[in-house]
Amino acid sequence: MIAKLLACTALGCTLLVGAASAQHAPGYAPPKTSWGVPDMQGFWNSTSITSLQRPGGVEKLVVSEAEGRAIVNDNPLIIITQQENEAQGSDPNDTSILNDKNADRGYNAFWIDPGTSLATVKGEIRTSWIVDPPNGRIPFKPGVRRYADNLSPANFDDPETRPLFERCIMTESMAGPVMQNAMYNSTLQIVQSPDAVMIAVEMVHHARIIPIVANAAAAKHGPDVIKNWAGDSVGWYEGDTLVVETRNVHPQQPSLISPTGKVTERFTRWNDGQVLYTFSVDDPSLYTQAWKGEMALNTSQQMYEFACHEGNHAMPGILGGARELEARGIKPTVGPGIAAGIVTPSQKAKAVKN
Repeated sequence: MIAKLLACTALGCTLLVGAASAQHAPGYAPPKTSWGVPDMQGFWNSTSITSLQRPGGVEKLVVSEAEGRAIVNDNPLIIITQQENEAQGSDPNDTSILNDKNADRGYNAFWIDPGTSLATVKGEIRTSWIVDPPNGRIPFKPGVRRYADNLSPANFDDPETRPLFERCIMTESMAGPVMQNAMYNSTLQIVQSPDAVMIAVEMVHHARIIPIVANAAAAKHGPDVIKNWAGDSVGWYEGDTLVVETRNVHPQQPSLISPTGKVTERFTRWNDGQVLYTFSVDDPSLYTQAWKGEMALNTSQQMYEFACHEGNHAMPGILGGARELEARGIKPTVGPGIAAGIVTPSQKAKAVKN
């Protein structure tokens, strides 16, 4: 009996590993371009409540529909949207919904598009993009959070010290590496040619141009002295998969890798409606181990023009307000964020328990 149980257990583990490593839906044959490589061209979207790291208190990577709904209902952006929807049609002068005194809430739910559900990746409802480590968290070394923490923090001295997103240069969360979903505008476009792949993101309209080489052995990166936004990427095809290796991210870009780290991304058509985007981050200077993830890129309508108003028309107000605060002896600081003041159901439960 024990021998049979051990054999079944081993078989079950083998089946699980096989399912986890699958790159296509069962029976699916990915399309090819006219020059014979896997065709991933089109518009794709990653809008989802699922994010890079797993929410606190959630232990499982894959959950049921009921478990997924509970996680969604505990999300601050969902709560903000629900609160504002409940206030529709009420007295427009009633500001009680903003009683948390968070001025950032002026950036209200009308302008955001975080999604309404967790992501479905390879047919599974996922709680994080990270799949390894098993806890779904970035394995930072003790005392290290990310390479960007070693940079000079954005300040209010002049336009050149404001964040990249605010200056309409790029958004590191969408462009990557690692590419992630955002609070809104989580659409991207993939265009392929025999010699290059272009990935344009809707958020701040940044475009990655990735040269294509014959194979991994032929991959060569540019000189370290040249720093690129979103890094120095080189790609090649392995069967039905586009592989992209990225190093040398621009030092002014908040990044998940240091100058000595690398990110390896893989793009594979899971079915006609989804591209499976996987990534591996290898940077011993920041992390206790290499870490990996899987994201769903779902077919989408075309992107909107991201009218970022280059130079940011609000910049004079931002800097002028900072000078006014300094004249009062107050140091200008970054606001608490759109979700500050929101107490989620899990936080309420924890407070009651304690």
